[in-house]
Amino acid sequence: MYAVVSLASTSFFFSRILPRLTPTCKSLIHETRNLTSSRRNVGSLSASDWGRGRSKSKRVCLHPLVKLTSFASRSFDPAQPNEDFVFRQLLEYKSYTYTYLLADAATHEAILIDPVFETAERDMKIIFELGLTLIYTVNTHIHADHITGSGEIKKYLQTCKSVISEVSKARADVKLKEGDLIKFGKFNIEARSTPGHTDGCMTFVWHEKGMVFTGDALLIRGCGRTDFQQGDSATLYGSVHTKILSLPQHFKVFPAHDYTGQTMSTIGEELRFNPRLSRPKNEFLEVMSKMHLPYPKQMGK
Repeated sequence: MYAVVSLASTSFFFSRILPRLTPTCKSLIHETRNLTSSRRNVGSLSASDWGRGRSKSKRVCLHPLVKLTSFASRSFDPAQPNEDFVFRQLLEYKSYTYTYLLADAATHEAILIDPVFETAERDMKIIFELGLTLIYTVNTHIHADHITGSGEIKKYLQTCKSVISEVSKARADVKLKEGDLIKFGKFNIEARSTPGHTDGCMTFVWHEKGMVFTGDALLIRGCGRTDFQQGDSATLYGSVHTKILSLPQHFKVFPAHDYTGQTMSTIGEELRFNPRLSRPKNEFLEVMSKMHLPYPKQMGK
């Protein structure tokens, strides 16, 4: 279905969304703007009117990305009542990867943690709907089971910067080191190096909101595998216990994956109930050495 542009939504779109698109997208959309402005009766027609063909005017065809985008009202507040931030947990169901959208509700500056290539368009749609300005796509590490969506997003949002650990040696606009801060609006998240699953794994701590985004280092009642991609069980055990499980026990844990339908945990829960990491180190190493897991289905694609 094509988007039907009303006069009110057109104003919002050209002031907030158009500046973020590529020159090619802008050219296509400017053509439709000229078409729309010549039809003053468009704003009085409902979507159902268009669908039933009550107007002889042609539908306005926008860029494929914009076709999927609902134009939010300027007065729309994406934050929950009495909250000053926006948080969304999004799932890519083939690799069971979680993507996290964080934003300052006042400035609308946003970051996206662990975007996935296949769901990049979905993520951009949500960002546009909420009236947010995406400034960073942040990767916890190089994933073996999917391709990051950072590159795809940057095709449309050229001012957005990709972020990853310096140790990963991956291409990105910003290379992180231990203790670096990623700022969005009045907030920031702290980057902590947590190798073991891969050399370049990073965990991101949002101290002010009591949230920690652990990538594949710490999962809900589990942890990342250590049998490939520079994995090392002893290193992982040390990373998780010194950089993650040392946080206050009420902090909420948001991993990059979950395969059992769970969405979050807490530091306190994982200290008590994680069947691997609640063990002494020697027992953890023995458990990890006997896992013999198959390689991810998406690996090598």
